[in-house]
Amino acid sequence: MRGAAGTLVVCLTLMATSAGAVECRTDTFLGETYTICEADAREDDIRLFLEDDSGAVYGQFYTIDAALESQGLELVFAMNAGMYHDDRAPVGHYVENGEEKMRVITSAGPGNFGLLPNGVFCVRSGRADVIETGRFLAENPPCRDATQSGPMLVIDGALHPRFLEDGTSKYIRNGVGTSADGEKVIFAISGAPVNFHTFGLLFRDHLQMPQALYFDGRISRLYAPDLGRNDLGFRLGPIVGITRPAR
Repeated sequence: MRGAAGTLVVCLTLMATSAGAVECRTDTFLGETYTICEADAREDDIRLFLEDDSGAVYGQFYTIDAALESQGLELVFAMNAGMYHDDRAPVGHYVENGEEKMRVITSAGPGNFGLLPNGVFCVRSGRADVIETGRFLAENPPCRDATQSGPMLVIDGALHPRFLEDGTSKYIRNGVGTSADGEKVIFAISGAPVNFHTFGLLFRDHLQMPQALYFDGRISRLYAPDLGRNDLGFRLGPIVGITRPAR
């Protein structure tokens, strides 16, 4: 499977942003188009966003960008980063700037979040990691920012065991993968509906990420201004973003 998938990869376009090491590009893999944004956790300011100082949910990328302006910063990349309830509260574990707003959820359940194993995207000083939830609890890493979602897409180089190659559930999907050393962080969003198996293969075989986590589907959105992307829609819950000093 891996060899066959690798031969079908065609990289169409490479477009680098000007924000530190972050780069966004358009790739095709197995006949599907994806937008890939790659960051360096040693250089890029990767953060999670949920509520402003007044407790109001940001909900949109432009709301975050406007709030950052007062800090002399600007948003150069963002995407939705985990599942949420109707009030936009995170379904799973959520930490922002060292403050835990939702505990870790370990139980299986209905929906994609409960399709165990799920995992946590953890941002620390100089690194970021996707960590399977059981391992996350055992290791208890000191995350400055964290968001739990599910299912895991890739676990130690293997696809999630419940993914079906011919799965009929297809949505526009987004997620994140991390390298073993925690330095490389790759965010991806599909251009058309894909199933979990195909999306997992993207991270494992094309992007070569040993760990990858599904953020969401159907509501998936991207902010990458240097690519002309500023996806709009109804309000989001947790959002992951990269900032830089305003220019």
